[in-house]
Order: sequence, then C-alpha cells, then structure tokens
Amino acid sequence: MGSIQKSRVLIVGTGGVGTMAAYALETGGKADVTAICRSNYDAVTKNGFSIDSLEHGNGITGFKPSHILNAVPKVAEEKLEPFEYVVVTTKNIPDVRPSVLDIISPAITAGVTTVVMLQNGLNIEKPIMKAFPDNVVLSGISFIGATETSLGVIRHDDNDSVKLGPFPDQAVSPERAEKAAKRFIDLYTACGKVEWAYDEDVKFTRWRKLVYNSSYNSVAAVLGMDTARMRMSQIVIDDLVRPAMKEIITIAKAVGVELPEGIDDKLIRTDPTDTAFVPSMGQDAAKGNYIEMENIVGEPVREAENAGVSAPTLRTIYGFLRGIQLKTKEKKGLWQPKFEDGNPYA
Repeated sequence: MGSIQKSRVLIVGTGGVGTMAAYALETGGKADVTAICRSNYDAVTKNGFSIDSLEHGNGITGFKPSHILNAVPKVAEEKLEPFEYVVVTTKNIPDVRPSVLDIISPAITAGVTTVVMLQNGLNIEKPIMKAFPDNVVLSGISFIGATETSLGVIRHDDNDSVKLGPFPDQAVSPERAEKAAKRFIDLYTACGKVEWAYDEDVKFTRWRKLVYNSSYNSVAAVLGMDTARMRMSQIVIDDLVRPAMKEIITIAKAVGVELPEGIDDKLIRTDPTDTAFVPSMGQDAAKGNYIEMENIVGEPVREAENAGVSAPTLRTIYGFLRGIQLKTKEKKGLWQPKFEDGNPYA
C-alpha cells in the first residue's frame, strides 16, 4: 500500500496553542509537523511534551512532533522541500523586532506556502500580504484555553474551537484561498477530537473578538486584575470595560461591520466568576513580558481616527498600555530614558 503524502506544516510558537495544534495535526495522521521551540527547546527535545487535555485526554507524556527545531528554517537557502502551511501562534508585537514577518519569511515559499495566523487583533495580515502577494493568508480566531504551565508542560482546559477563513482583500483568487482554508481544517480535524469551522466573514469575527480583547484584556494589563473581580467591583465595568466595548462596536460599524445588539452585555458576562481568570495580556504584563497592545488597541484607535469616530476610553487605555510597554522595553534594554530630538518636554 502506498502511504499518503502528508502535508508539511511548520508551527511557529509552541506554547499552549501551538502545542495543541501540533498534537491535533500529528495524531490526525495527515500532517508532518515541524515545531519551532525556543525557551522550551531543551526540555522538549529531551522529554517531549506532557499534556493534560480536555479533548485529547490527560496524562499524555513524551509527545514529540515529527521535527523539533530551535529556529525557523531557511527553506530556499537550505534547499528544503517547501512547507504547505506555516502556522503562527506566537504573540504579535509589531513594536518589538523581530516582527512576525521577520520571523516567518525564511520559511515561506512564494506562491506555495499558506500562512495561518492564529493570533489576535486587527490588521495583522497586512505586512504578510504585502510581502507575499501570491500567497494565501488565513485568519484563525482561536477560542482554545491552553497554557504552558512549565517548560514543555501543557494544560488544555477549554475546547479547541477555531473559525478559519481567508483575510479579505488578498491578491490571490477567493477560490484558491477558500480551498487552502478548507484543506487545513481537514488536516486539523482529522484527529476526530476538535471542531473547527470555515469562517465566511473574517472581518466580523475579528471585530467581535476585539470587543472582549480590547476591553477586558487591556484593563487586566493596566490594573493587574482578574475578570471576576472587575465584575464584582462594578466601577471597573461601568467606567472602563463597557465604554471600551461600546467604542469598538461604534468603530466596527464605521468600517462596515455590524456587531449584534447586546454583544457588550453578553461578553461582559462571558467568563466564570468562581475562578480568578486573568486574560492573557494581564498575565503578560504581570510577568514583565511585552504586551499585544498595538493590534488589540492601537489599530482600533487608528481605525477610529481614519473614520472620524471618537474613542476616548480606548485612546486613554492605549496611552496606559504604551507606558507599560515602554517600562518593559527599558527593563529589557530596548529603550534608554533620554530626551530624543523633537521632544518638547526637554
């Protein structure tokens, strides 16, 4: 019997989301996965991943994707077979180099590789589409709960459900983009344990997710507070979270995206209140990591400006987030506290 030709998939970023993607793809049997591991490289090459998963089972030990590398391969230079898909699950922090484009470019074969962006925020696809106009770029909005609790140890405690579809306004044909999306969904769901759906309206899905992310995520980063306490305090919802949500809804409408009536009420109450859940940006800020503020708050603020829409709450939150980011950059040696040319406050 001839073996089926497996799809070559590169996963960039193997924290919780990336590892669960690698596991689903490998166990489905239709993909040959190369995983890029950075901080967890030594732990994973030695012992593999240990996974406790809501969908795949608990006590999985020693899982290793087909290939583990500690840097993105240079496909053309190393004369490697092209990747059919490059899946990006890293944080998207365009204000800190290297950018996502810098990181993934060496692995992309022009006209061949489809880029799957399982990341939050607005306009994340633009640099990729500009650099690789003949490649399909897919948007994946992930609702998975998966965390790397220590190096190579993954806790997956909320369903892996993703809406995947092509970003709008690509140079490639809609038919080709749709085919690439549906093929990836087939590869991913072959494991039989997860439910992924084709996304007919990527723009809508991204703006809808922003209603939660730009408000709860941002406020968690600024205040260091979990979402249950925000709701119990009431003032945080009334003065920060809800006004930020309302502004996103208004900006979305100005750019042609009608979000459902009452979406703010629904998303305000979406998290459980019996646990102290801190959204990812809050976790990153607490750890002293860079935060994903540009695509989650900066881009909506810029869209508001372009559309002539007022967004005072988001603009203020964005100011706080930029300040937090600057403190992190200083700690990591990326910013020197000195007056730059043109600073009027010198």
